Amino acid sequence: MARSASIRWSSTLVDRPRGIILDLDGTVYRGAQIIPGAREVIERMRQGAHPLVFATNAIESVEEHMDKLAGLGIAVRPDEIINSPFVLIQRLQRALPRARVFCLGDPPLIEQLAPHFQFSEDPNTIDVVIASTDRTFDFRKLSIGFHALRKGARFWATNAEPTWQQEDDEIPDAGAIIGALEACTERKVELVAGKPSPFMAEIALDRLGRSARECLLIGDNLTTDIAMGQRAGIPTALVLTGLSKRADLERASVKPDYVLESIAEVPRLIADIG
Repeated sequence: MARSASIRWSSTLVDRPRGIILDLDGTVYRGAQIIPGAREVIERMRQGAHPLVFATNAIESVEEHMDKLAGLGIAVRPDEIINSPFVLIQRLQRALPRARVFCLGDPPLIEQLAPHFQFSEDPNTIDVVIASTDRTFDFRKLSIGFHALRKGARFWATNAEPTWQQEDDEIPDAGAIIGALEACTERKVELVAGKPSPFMAEIALDRLGRSARECLLIGDNLTTDIAMGQRAGIPTALVLTGLSKRADLERASVKPDYVLESIAEVPRLIADIG
């Protein structure tokens, strides 16, 4: 294992964590490639009786995430994965259980929404416009969303990242769709289901059966993973294998409790703070 590169940014740190919240893309894997040491660390956490949940803003279904992790040699249960569509569906069922929705999103999101809500492309009947990752976004979709929001539809999103990190590049993400709608309607997105919102943190802590101070959140993104942990009172560790880099730390308004080169250093970190 590489030499520990942890940096202490905060004096309010957890004792030995009793629950682990792990981001996926950029933390456990990057694109189709597993981060070296991730499989072994997850197995070691399980053997050490550290309950785990994986929290991701990606819109792929729980089953798709399970299949991807299985292909990387990591077996997980369905209740160990929390994705942003699940959080959004829960919030929408509470607020507007009979909502007619217009979704600017890729097929995996639409497939997860379909059992729960009616879809509409008529701005006069749309209750909620949902913005997400949409690789077929065009003027027609923008126009429908524009008119629905102008007529008073609610404005929700799965996540708000402007870009989505790929193996060797980035592509536009949900934040780009949100920006287009905000620019033409002069409306602001009202609810973001995924990180850094408190909704995903609440579900993660509930599934772990732990308080915020008993857990450790590990992720690669200062503005989503680390921000969510900070807002929820969960100690955090930033890994440098994804979006946020060491150079981003000094100017960042949100700082992690620890900085690690990769997930491979997590066992040593837990031993150090235990």
